Amino acid sequence: LLRSATMWLLLHSLLLASSLRSASAFPKGCYPSEEEGLKTFRCSHARLTEVPRDIPNDTNKLYLDSNRIPFLPRDAFRDLPVLLELDLSHNSIAGVESGAFRGLADHLHTLDLSSNRLVSLGKEAFGHLKAKVNLSDNPWRCDCRLQELLRAVELVAGSSAGILCHSSAQEEHVGKAFLQVMADTDFCNAYKRTTDIAMLVTMFGWFAMVISYLVYYVRQNQEDARRHLEYLKSLPSKQRRSEESSTISTVV
Repeated sequence: LLRSATMWLLLHSLLLASSLRSASAFPKGCYPSEEEGLKTFRCSHARLTEVPRDIPNDTNKLYLDSNRIPFLPRDAFRDLPVLLELDLSHNSIAGVESGAFRGLADHLHTLDLSSNRLVSLGKEAFGHLKAKVNLSDNPWRCDCRLQELLRAVELVAGSSAGILCHSSAQEEHVGKAFLQVMADTDFCNAYKRTTDIAMLVTMFGWFAMVISYLVYYVRQNQEDARRHLEYLKSLPSKQRRSEESSTISTVV
């Protein structure tokens, strides 16, 4: 009986030590839990400045909200093969590298990027992600890039009203919901027209430079020829004939 009790205490101590060692591996303010039968890892209000590396790979729900994360690098969540929900709201995210969500395309259901510092983001940042995305409350620049992004992703229901134009090429768009503006304005066609006009102006500029050079070259040759004729006329008749003969011989 004593031996059994000793073994039980030893086993309990080992389990407790293992648990403490595992917990100490997590960043300060982060802890695992289970919510509604789903493995959850919470790092809310943990003062993080980057995505932590020691996230359990069986995590289903990951909360990184209300931190100071400024950037999402490539493969930031690659080792989370069963992640369903990812909350990155209320951070300082201003950039997302292409491939940041690589490995999440087949299983991620929701992605929250609301209340960050996103101004412009290409659709390639999400790859083949099928998750519903919340992009509200960011200082967006309304342009063709944002239009292409919103056509490539599925937004969380009700979040589109929070995607406002913080800046735009046209002042009247500022402060308006981007999807409302898109109903009347095709930013990509406007961009294409602007690009075409710029190309035409550039081509015309080069053409004008070539013509100007040709005109200058012809006039310069004419001026040189005129000066040479005047020089020949100014010579005495005998020397002029000699010069002309010499010129003819040289030509022949």
